[in-house]
Amino acid sequence: MNDEQSAASREEVLLESAQTAGPLGKAAIYTRLLGPGWLQGAITLGGGSLAGALYLGVLMGTEMMWLQPVAMILGVVMLSAISYVTLSTGERPFHTIKTRISPVLAWGWLIATIMANIVWCLPQFALGTAAVQQNLVPSLGNPDGYGKIIVAVSILCVASVVVWFYNSGSKGIKAFELILKGMVGIVVLSFFGVVLALSMKGAIDWGQIFAGFVPNLSFLFEPVPALAEQIQKTGAFSDWWTAEVAGIQKDVIIAAFATAVGINMTFLLPYSMLRKGWGVRQRGLAIFDLSIGLIVPFVLATGCVVIAAASQFHGKTEDVMAKVRAGDDSATEVKAYYKYVDARIKKQNPDVAEADLTAAREALPEADKKVAAMLVKRNNNALAATLQPLVGDTIAQTVFGVGVLGMAVSTIIILMLINGFAFCELLDVPAEGTMHRIGSFIPAVGVLGPFVWGAAAPALAVPTSVIGGAMLPIAYVSFLLLMNSKSVLGDAMPTGAKRIVWNALMILGTAVSSFASAWGLYGKTMYDFPIGIVALVLLAILLIIGFVSFLQKQAKAA
Repeated sequence: MNDEQSAASREEVLLESAQTAGPLGKAAIYTRLLGPGWLQGAITLGGGSLAGALYLGVLMGTEMMWLQPVAMILGVVMLSAISYVTLSTGERPFHTIKTRISPVLAWGWLIATIMANIVWCLPQFALGTAAVQQNLVPSLGNPDGYGKIIVAVSILCVASVVVWFYNSGSKGIKAFELILKGMVGIVVLSFFGVVLALSMKGAIDWGQIFAGFVPNLSFLFEPVPALAEQIQKTGAFSDWWTAEVAGIQKDVIIAAFATAVGINMTFLLPYSMLRKGWGVRQRGLAIFDLSIGLIVPFVLATGCVVIAAASQFHGKTEDVMAKVRAGDDSATEVKAYYKYVDARIKKQNPDVAEADLTAAREALPEADKKVAAMLVKRNNNALAATLQPLVGDTIAQTVFGVGVLGMAVSTIIILMLINGFAFCELLDVPAEGTMHRIGSFIPAVGVLGPFVWGAAAPALAVPTSVIGGAMLPIAYVSFLLLMNSKSVLGDAMPTGAKRIVWNALMILGTAVSSFASAWGLYGKTMYDFPIGIVALVLLAILLIIGFVSFLQKQAKAA
């Protein structure tokens, strides 16, 4: 018996014993068999999660603590349905959607995934490189650029070695999963340590934090109390500031929601489960795996970032104003502050000349200046610096550097892995061996991220987020239809109360995802072209095509 057969045999024995072990015993056995869920956790804990959670805390404090857990729970419901369909049929989901629903939806799903993998690798490399240069090894931040090259190439080498493990059989997959679990664990512990340190310092109001887990939907459309109070002090311009802040909050909410489950994750999960040899017997394990490997680390890590950012920056302006008074115009925070201030000035005087802006900034009422400062994003360096009085500069920078680097590297690894699966589907070849490795290394172009992402972001991020945002509801609708298809699932199709529960949860998840997608796409432009509206129209057309095609195929199967 070879290693793979032996591992499969041991897993079968454990699964058999789990059926009679009771709830706690089953949970203990399932914990030993976790795998694909941690891969999902590794991709969702990336630069997008960090940036989204950080600014969510800065802008909205702890009022939206409920947002990311709810987004993740709804995402896990849909991913659980995807795993149920995949493990029940044993088919690759791209093939299932193409043949049982619509080739248009299947190819759209595949193309959106590949685009997202390649584009989002760029900022991950940039994030990881910045973490090393700014937080961990400042000596590599030399102006000649060689330090950036060394760090970026080193990250690529580490990611390449780990991805190579995945293609070396069951032992390679096991090693791969252990490495990913370790990286996810480091990320969670790093940010948990930050909150623990701030809590010991007395900088955190836990009562207010727990209150933030109670949803208040009004903050989806109006400023949170700290901002609303300051906006009222601006007098005649309070309505303008209210509209501006509501729009910014909308973007932050969409970003935080979207980083919970992305189009890539819907593609990764079924292929990683099939690659492990999972089938019908692992359906319960798959749901448990997602709940532990995805929900727990994501909620802990992003929750800690929101708490830390809120405690240090929400409703506060002194750190930004100090840089403004110092005349540090090159600082990112100062540039952001001037963006909001200048917009307010031009609202009052649209014809103001650039030469007169400096004087106009000085003359702006203090109330308006404070609102502008409250809206400024902070970065991980700013948050790390707040810990210096408590734990010292070295520990503060190391904790944040390790956490951010872990986020970036683990996400790069998973994006490469997903692209290998997608590339093999593109060529209609088995997702293994040489072709999977070739596909995995296509996103390695992301190593250019530290050098080009700043300039390339507007041209790449907007269309990719538009396509990915539009395709996510389509992926959800596709699996909702498959879950209710007798011709696809046969006797495995849920019936009775189980079917009602599955459909209620999936319809809720699909509806929320569709609303978030439409809300985020509406009004989005690129070089004055209404790309968001176009995407919404195409989304509606694709959904209609998919639904009609599904009904036709169901009728033929009957």
